[in-house]
Amino acid sequence: MNNRQLLYALLIAGMSLGTAWAIRGQFGHEQGAAWAGGIGGLSIVLIAKRKDWYAKAFQLTLASAAGWGIGGIISYGKVVGFARGLEFGNVYYGFLMLGIIGGLFGLIGGGLFGLTLASSREKPVQWPQLITEMTAGAIIFYYLLIEELGWLMTPPRSEAWAACLGMTVALFWHMIRHQQRSAIRLAIFAGLGSGFGFAFGNFLQVMGSVSGIHFNFWNVMEYSIGFFGGVGMAYGTFTSEWETTDMQGSRSRMLAPIIILTLIIPFIVWDQSFETKRLVETIQGFDPLADAAGITNAVQWVALLLVLAFAGYGVFKYYIGTKAPFSALTYAAIQLFFFLNLGLYTVYSILITCAFMSLYRIEQYLYVLNVAVLAFLMKKTQASFSDRGLNISRWAINFAFIIAIFAILTAVAISTHGELNGANRRFE
Repeated sequence: MNNRQLLYALLIAGMSLGTAWAIRGQFGHEQGAAWAGGIGGLSIVLIAKRKDWYAKAFQLTLASAAGWGIGGIISYGKVVGFARGLEFGNVYYGFLMLGIIGGLFGLIGGGLFGLTLASSREKPVQWPQLITEMTAGAIIFYYLLIEELGWLMTPPRSEAWAACLGMTVALFWHMIRHQQRSAIRLAIFAGLGSGFGFAFGNFLQVMGSVSGIHFNFWNVMEYSIGFFGGVGMAYGTFTSEWETTDMQGSRSRMLAPIIILTLIIPFIVWDQSFETKRLVETIQGFDPLADAAGITNAVQWVALLLVLAFAGYGVFKYYIGTKAPFSALTYAAIQLFFFLNLGLYTVYSILITCAFMSLYRIEQYLYVLNVAVLAFLMKKTQASFSDRGLNISRWAINFAFIIAIFAILTAVAISTHGELNGANRRFE
């Protein structure tokens, strides 16, 4: 029964982050990744159904958003193209590097989420110290690996992966020094899941291109990294030991996370994504006779008003309307915020693609189906916790196994197609 509960929990967590990460494909960059990462982290709080986690639900959501959002600075378009070639070395390199990039997303996202779970009044996380260490790590590693050694992953694109690697090393050094064993375990599995998910997702994209089926297989790749990353983060959470923390959260500490999650991140997504040129070109692409300018103006205003309404409601319900000096959020209140957040992200995706005007983007309606399934299953799912500790030797074996799987995927991929559009070469 416990294993069945765990499998259901992993499925729901995977679907939550997978759906949000697939939507993130419309927006990209740090802000899109942060919105998706926050949704994934909050789903784990809902699945866990631990009352002592409810009070810091917004802090946990923000930590997950920040961690997954950091990885959004990494450029991977060229790396995806490496895996679409014909030479074994180039294709295998592409899968390996996608594994590293995806792993960095999960390692940082899972690590910050895990530290927030473990933080307590008796043993608080020293956030200023951690941020300083991660910043220093980013600068040192980028300068050493890129400027001095010239270890370029994706020339001529940005090599920000090196900065993320430095942040990851600093994050783990901090967790090791402070004996945050559960957070380490969570980060490792989030990294393994997202790393495998990114490479495997690109393999599915290649196979989809070969199949000739008309579908957005880039979106399949995005869903894959989110799904497996969510599964890994949830598995690391539910197989670790977490101390029971204070069930009451400071009301004053809730305001900043609420504003960032409901206003700042969505507004940046709106500002960076709902550009007039992009919307006009999208509309004219499937309906040249439509009033593209008028529709674009309406879409931009609707999207902006939705953000303002979401932020206003969030601040009123979760801060202004809370009169007690300390607030312990209920499951129902957190669940409402989760579906409002994911629902708005889904609506944003439908608006930015103008899928409300045409069925040319069928995957947009699959997002709605995913949200409906989550609404049906979320409340019925509860994870069972166990403490499986740290097993570095087994993790090394798992990592080697994943690398071997990448070699198999490479052999299969290059045997099924000729040169594909968008193929790149790293080595001549």
